Parts: sequence; C-alpha cells; structure tokens
Amino acid sequence: MALSKPESGTGPAVRGPDRPGLDDPGRGRRLGVDVGSVRVGVSLSDPSPLLATPLVTLARDERTGRDLDQLRDIVAEHQVVEVVVGLPTTLAGRHGVAARTAQHYADALGARLTVPVRLADERLTTVTASRLLTGQGVRGRRQRAVVDQVAAVEILQAWLDARAAALARAGEGNRP
Repeated sequence: MALSKPESGTGPAVRGPDRPGLDDPGRGRRLGVDVGSVRVGVSLSDPSPLLATPLVTLARDERTGRDLDQLRDIVAEHQVVEVVVGLPTTLAGRHGVAARTAQHYADALGARLTVPVRLADERLTTVTASRLLTGQGVRGRRQRAVVDQVAAVEILQAWLDARAAALARAGEGNRP
C-alpha cells in the first residue's frame, strides 16, 4: 500500500491505488463508487464479474453519513463481494484534496462493511462520462443526474478489466 505525496503539500499522504486481482475475493458482484462533493455515483457488476452497469446516484451527506449507510444497504442487498472507490489522480500521477476526500470516504465506508473496499486510479472519469453523455445528446440537469453513475461505471469497468488481466497472467482466469 504505497503512499504518495499530496499535490498541495498539506495534509497527510494519500494511499495509492490498490492493484486489481490482489487478495481477490473470486466471483461475485462488485460495486463502483465515484465520490463527488455533492453526489455519489454508484455502479454494479454482474456476478461473473465482467460488466459494470449504472445503478444509482446518491446525495452526498457529510453531516450524517446517510449516503454511506445507503451504500452499506446496497452492498447487502446485492451481495457485493468488493467495493471499488475511485481515487482521483492528476495526469502527473499526483494526489490532491479530492484524493484525500476519496480515501477518507473509502475508509469510512470500509468501517461499515465486512467486504474489502479498494481504491482505484480514476483519471478523467467524470470528464469522459460528460463527453459520452454530451455526445448522446444528454445535457444540463439530465446530465448532472447521471454523470456520476457513468463515471462509476468507468471506474468499475476499468477495475474489472484489470482484474481479469491480472488473474489471466497469474493463471487463474477460470477461478471460481
């Protein structure tokens, strides 16, 4: 678990992203989480796990942690075996305030769960999601309602793809 120096030089170092496939829980659904200051985008994989799909956008509630409780309930409802939280990283590979926020969020979520909570490198996922939606004619209020879910899909799908590649390299591609 590598630590990187925060971009601004203030605050504690940010734990680097986890590596897909390490301590893998095997088959089962994964949950992708895109943490924003106002909303939390959530995606869910199929049980295989091969494909990420949008699930829901939650209102972020820093005061009461209601969004964290909702995620706990979603994990239980869908029998999730692993949660993947996006870790914002600059193109230069640095971590700033948003990364510290995501790490804190992942830690708070992990305290409520019995399944592993991983951090995954997320570079430009919200930008990519916004461009995808704009290209499909989804703009303004309609876009804001779903952009976080699409970003969560990008985070989770990248994790699933990297996981499959890591397991294949390790000769565990057909692992249950």
